[in-house]
Amino acid sequence: MALDYRKCAEEIFFHLGGKENIISAAHCATRLRLVIADNSKIDTKALEEVEGVKGLFNSNGQLQLIIGTGTVNKVYDEFLAVTGLTAASKADVKAAAASRMPLWKKILKTPGDVFVPILPAIVASGLMMGLVEAIPKFWPAFGASDWYSFLDLVANTAFALLPVLVAISSARVFGGNIFLGAVIGLMMVHPALINAWTVGNYAAGEIPTWHLFFFNVQQVGYQGHVIPVILAVLLMSTVEKWLHKKVPEMIDLFVTPLCTVLVTAFVTFTIIGPIFSILENWVLAGAKWLASSLLGSLVMGAIYPWTVVMGLHHMYNVIEAGMIAQTGLNTWMPIASAANFAQFGACLAVALKVRNQKTKSVALPSSLSAALGITEPAIFGINFRFMKPFLCGMAGGAIGALFGALFGLGAPVYGVTGIPAIPAVNNVPLYLVELLIASGIAFALTWIIWKEDKPEEKKAAEPEAPAEPMPSVVRCAAGELLQPCKGKVIAREEIPDDTFAMGILGDGIGVVPEDGIVVAPFDGTVTSVFDTKHAVTLEKDGMEVLIHIGVNTVNMQGEGFSAFVEEGAEVKAGQKLLGFDRAAIQKAGYNDTVVMLLTNSDDLEGVECGLK
Repeated sequence: MALDYRKCAEEIFFHLGGKENIISAAHCATRLRLVIADNSKIDTKALEEVEGVKGLFNSNGQLQLIIGTGTVNKVYDEFLAVTGLTAASKADVKAAAASRMPLWKKILKTPGDVFVPILPAIVASGLMMGLVEAIPKFWPAFGASDWYSFLDLVANTAFALLPVLVAISSARVFGGNIFLGAVIGLMMVHPALINAWTVGNYAAGEIPTWHLFFFNVQQVGYQGHVIPVILAVLLMSTVEKWLHKKVPEMIDLFVTPLCTVLVTAFVTFTIIGPIFSILENWVLAGAKWLASSLLGSLVMGAIYPWTVVMGLHHMYNVIEAGMIAQTGLNTWMPIASAANFAQFGACLAVALKVRNQKTKSVALPSSLSAALGITEPAIFGINFRFMKPFLCGMAGGAIGALFGALFGLGAPVYGVTGIPAIPAVNNVPLYLVELLIASGIAFALTWIIWKEDKPEEKKAAEPEAPAEPMPSVVRCAAGELLQPCKGKVIAREEIPDDTFAMGILGDGIGVVPEDGIVVAPFDGTVTSVFDTKHAVTLEKDGMEVLIHIGVNTVNMQGEGFSAFVEEGAEVKAGQKLLGFDRAAIQKAGYNDTVVMLLTNSDDLEGVECGLK
């Protein structure tokens, strides 16, 4: 059965704590992204049960509802219509969310914002590097061929010129001109500089040096460095924005870029580069100790998923890039792989054990995604939501990472974990054992410890006694519809709303009500009750019926409306369905005409509307 986008949007809105609690709304390919004023007002449990919502999580100041490709955009359109909000871009939502973050989290979040857009290039290069390096192990002659040389060049490009990619992405994050950012990145790996990977071949005193004022600057590039590049582009963006405000428009076009590049270049090579290269080396030394230390690997394998929850895991790309630049081997990757594959094992256990079909439909594909290194669906959709599987995954990740450190696992690439990293790792059999240990422990613990909550039994409400019979107002070959409320029956064309009056939603009638009670027009089934309680849909013998109270009354957010039935209820003709306060509707400035439409009237024969 196709998802009712409108109903999904209305139910989501109903559980968010009111319109004033929603600061901004946007969507990406799969998720509805919301910035919320007060998370305590959200009914999280109810949101998770909304049909169409496959999972939810809070990340980087955003409430993100996983809805799915091809569906989220339709739900988003209905959400805007229901809430009256204006469309916002992902950038708008990110900006609104970022403004509410504490300073420490903004700082830690920046590397992730920089690296996420360039990950496709890094992942593609990493996979190719793994394959190019693996083939000669089985076919030695390939290593001396032109094909090897060509493919090695293609695979290494992203890593050899990484500062350029980082600079462009950083300029986007900081709001600078991306082409000026590219110039800064290119400048830091200019071929006139000594390559940072070969500087060790020079003896003391052989490295050429610039004498700029009282600075002595060694002419060495920044291949493999990340932090100095990000900080250089932050400076560039700040200078550029300041100059745009101060420089007259008639000379801004050439004065601003010229001064921006000159200032940034000088400060980068004299201050930022030298100082933060040293600091970056200290960070890398600590990371290498953690990755090589048995205790450090155990701890990081356990807490890695928490950094995913906080949206900080992309900062590890900085560490991995530096490791490869310094030693050619990324020993952080096995830690991440163990942690991610453990979450796969925990999620798979839930998928196989759970009885709830909605949970199962989310858990199975999410576990497969985690096996490929994309853990967010598994963590946010299943494991963290139920918590025990998440903790079991932490245990599996800790033991798997410990095993990887014990045997010195690593790879000359980064950006890939789990199954995609197999071709690149330095010891494939032991790496597979690591993955089996991590996922096996997490799977077993989850299977033993986690138990599915039994659904709450809802006591069936006593049906309201049918009221006195109403006259027939809509007839067709399938049956007839009785008047839904007391009052004057008017033709569809007289309904004061073009969508209803033109028959876009189907043929039917309107009623100018005398009281505030809507009753069932036939013996049938309630197929949906809008959360705002201003409308209901019913079905019987192929007839699909919408009863809608008033015009644009959805904007009242349910105030003045009540429901006497639930979705799925079997009702009798004349039984009370909805109640409404006519005075409240009129006070809010809306028309209270009750509309009843046969929404599939085009598929039915002999449709006739009006009193007999």
